[in-house]
Amino acid sequence: MSWTVIIPAYGAREVLARCLESVIAHVAGNVTVYLADDASPGDPFKELVEHVGAQIGVRFQSVRRPRNLGFIGNVNAALADTTGDVVLLNSDAIVTPGWLDRLAGAFASDRRIATATPWSNNAEICSLPDFCRANPIPTDLPTWAHAASEAGPPLYPDLPTGVGFCMAIRRAALEQIGDFDQATFGRGYGEENDFCCRAEGHGWRNVLCDDAYVAHEGGVTFSAEGMQPGGENLARLVARYPDYNRRVAEFIMADPLRARREAVVARYQELSRRVDL
Repeated sequence: MSWTVIIPAYGAREVLARCLESVIAHVAGNVTVYLADDASPGDPFKELVEHVGAQIGVRFQSVRRPRNLGFIGNVNAALADTTGDVVLLNSDAIVTPGWLDRLAGAFASDRRIATATPWSNNAEICSLPDFCRANPIPTDLPTWAHAASEAGPPLYPDLPTGVGFCMAIRRAALEQIGDFDQATFGRGYGEENDFCCRAEGHGWRNVLCDDAYVAHEGGVTFSAEGMQPGGENLARLVARYPDYNRRVAEFIMADPLRARREAVVARYQELSRRVDL
């Protein structure tokens, strides 16, 4: 069954155009790109949708919600409207060569994997070169992508949670545990953490796809709707999983991704030196 790349969007036209441009350049013909416009004011994506829809070799589907559903409602509607495995991709992300093939490779490695998150400059526990830091978007994204894929055979290490900026989700996991919990998390924030915790509780795995890299600006997807992280949703998440903060803190302290992260950075430096020669 082929993949669908779901891109939830609300405003921020130029950011979305950059994301779509990268996706069109780096997906195969059997992949569907699904743009879910959450009733953006003024229909700002009309010309952009027409342009993307005219691209040869792109299976493109665009849906404009008749009313604003919030991030979770928009995503859940997209999940219900698609089949097969999906990638949720924030509109402020920029994909790179081989990204989706490597996410698919992670799923193929173990049928128990429910979610896979790639490396990024800005993805919390999946960030590099600096761990748990919002690194700036590099100017040489293909070099980082090659470095991730050439740093050694992928290990697909387990994560305490996936990171929602770019998260592959296996359809079988969705069918077993359900979609994002809008009743608890409202318009957004914390829903992917809850999904990953539920998945783990049912015997699934959440992993780092440690041979893939996707850039992420950060602060765009939710800020357009005036939402901020943490707050009541974090409290709801911790109330449901009292050990969540401890598990994440222990993961950060132990830093089990350090060796692999350093290998990617070292390979990046090697590739950069070759370009400079």
